[in-house]
Amino acid sequence: MESIFEKLWRLGPAALVLKAIVAAIVANGLLLGFILLRRTYRKWYFAKRDARVFELRQDWDRLISGEIPYETWRQKSFDRRIVESIALDALEAAGAEESARLLKFLRESGLIEKRIFEARTLTGWRRMRALVALGQTRALEGISAMAEGLRDRDPEIRLAALRGLGRTASPQAAEEILAWVSERGLSVPAMPLQNALIQCCAERPQLLIPCVQHAEGSLREVLGRVLGEVATPSLSVDLLQFVGDELDELRAAVARAMAHVERGLAFDVLSELVGDPIWFVRLRAIISLGELSEPRAIPDLMRGLTDSNRLVRLRAAEALVKLKTEMAPIFQQVIATQDRYGLQAYLTALENASLRGKLEEELLAGTTGNNDEKTRLWKILQRGLLLGEETVLAEFGPAKSVFLS
Repeated sequence: MESIFEKLWRLGPAALVLKAIVAAIVANGLLLGFILLRRTYRKWYFAKRDARVFELRQDWDRLISGEIPYETWRQKSFDRRIVESIALDALEAAGAEESARLLKFLRESGLIEKRIFEARTLTGWRRMRALVALGQTRALEGISAMAEGLRDRDPEIRLAALRGLGRTASPQAAEEILAWVSERGLSVPAMPLQNALIQCCAERPQLLIPCVQHAEGSLREVLGRVLGEVATPSLSVDLLQFVGDELDELRAAVARAMAHVERGLAFDVLSELVGDPIWFVRLRAIISLGELSEPRAIPDLMRGLTDSNRLVRLRAAEALVKLKTEMAPIFQQVIATQDRYGLQAYLTALENASLRGKLEEELLAGTTGNNDEKTRLWKILQRGLLLGEETVLAEFGPAKSVFLS
């Protein structure tokens, strides 16, 4: 009697097809069994984790206060991961007092030291996970370990270390980041580097000055943008060297820092920057002039009121409205520019500041000259149109008002 193998052999090429079908059925069966087994395991794991989270939550205050000994959960990796996850999530939304309490718990339980050790010794995704957790703690003792992560060959690990340093918002972290970029250049995307430096340099923006002076290319642009965001009046003298710099962000940083320096120096610098070819430099200069709140800034603010950029016009109008001086003469100067966009910006700023009534009172009081002039100003204020525009509307009718408004 022939065996099954002999019968298959006599089939010739058809035997190969049959074997392939059988192998495919077996492989599919094994794959399906693996998927079902994996789903069963994950269901059991998440149910177990959920139950354990609930148990730990019931005694959370006693747990983080140390009333429950750390040894009861720290030596169990399952419990340790849950406790750390809960603490780090709570740290994200905690206030100052609660943050200090949670950070004390993470230190005393040794969880921070464990993550520092892992960030220094592990590799690959395990090191990245340790760096992410270390960044969430915002612990200053983790800065050196995260700084070492900046020099990893894996770009994902470098990004994790950079974001972690940014979360600390510490000048020490800024020093580590700046030392790294001075050594390696721009080896990460610009936006994460910029965000991290803005957070870390806000307290001591002077750290950026030496790096900006020696940086080149795209790195200098990033550092310039950061300096433009964090510049303070204390940097005014140091920033004067960048008034005529070719980098737009540095000129914007100068304009921002001039708001609270010596008035004579500030007006000279800002008067130059109001005419800058880049709109956001002009915007920063106008904002600083507005913060100075001096009547002698009126000519430069009028220049900003006729600017081609809408935001510059609005900021200039707001600065004019906030000046502690008579409003009617300023309104006359606004009309004298014969710029309808500037007029609309000024009237909008009046409405937003609820000062339109004050201007109307000054016009009615007749402080601006003869009755004809007062009538003209009153008419322009009420209609929001220059006299030339009124003539056009009268000649061409209401249909043209859409294009003139």
